[in-house]
Amino acid sequence: MKLTVLVDNNTLIDRYFLAEPALSFFIQTGNKNILFDTGYSDIFIRNAEKMGINLKELDYLVLSHGHMDHTWGLEPLMRLYTESRIEQNAILYPTVVAHPLVLETKIVEGVGEIGSIVSKTKLSRHFKLNLQKVPVWLTENLVFLGEIPRIFEYEATPPMGSVIDEHKTMADYLMDDTGLVFKSSEGLVIIVGCSHSGICNIIEYAKKICHDERVVNVIGGFHLLNPAKQQLEGVLKYLETLQPKEVHACHCTDLHSKIQLSKVVNLKEVGVGLSLQY
Repeated sequence: MKLTVLVDNNTLIDRYFLAEPALSFFIQTGNKNILFDTGYSDIFIRNAEKMGINLKELDYLVLSHGHMDHTWGLEPLMRLYTESRIEQNAILYPTVVAHPLVLETKIVEGVGEIGSIVSKTKLSRHFKLNLQKVPVWLTENLVFLGEIPRIFEYEATPPMGSVIDEHKTMADYLMDDTGLVFKSSEGLVIIVGCSHSGICNIIEYAKKICHDERVVNVIGGFHLLNPAKQQLEGVLKYLETLQPKEVHACHCTDLHSKIQLSKVVNLKEVGVGLSLQY
């Protein structure tokens, strides 16, 4: 498997890409191409073009959750495919894999809509949808985790506004937040978006689904933005015990949390253009 960072808050020195407070990864495994999240704007497309990555040959589009910094790139992606169809260029239509709540309206008081601006109906006219709460194996070694069981009390967080589905409005505990796991020969590579469901909860579920206790790497947002003391201490203790070979915490992980993480795990730098291979 090869993972390339298309969008993150940061870029790497001497790599002239665009960044934004959002996230998007491109994953290649075997003969499958997977886009994990689309960031906030069209820069994932522009960065991919500079890297020589063809986003018109995707097998899967996986969404980690429905927030705008992970889904608002859907609209420029739909334009890319529509324009390619007009020009009669070769394209491979991906299947969108995500939780059933990922495309529903999400409202935060004082801000308004922070969820996907593309509806389920609209997106289904462009790509096939596979919305599941249960794990979905995309390849023999790559699995979409589905809904994450919340087992660690220190990772319990208050709701972030409301989510409005077809039937009702309810407090948004980000039940759609999930990740991907790649089963390498050395252990698990766990790929996350924002970890609203709890980074430790995600890792535990990944180990259970994949029947492997070894963790090679965890990459993505850890949702440690000015975290409560109990949450940060719980995550640090868990990771110190787990001892993954590497950790690539990025996006929604603040400087203080990264400094603390660096004291207990082998923390690595992340930026647009970074490529990892397993």
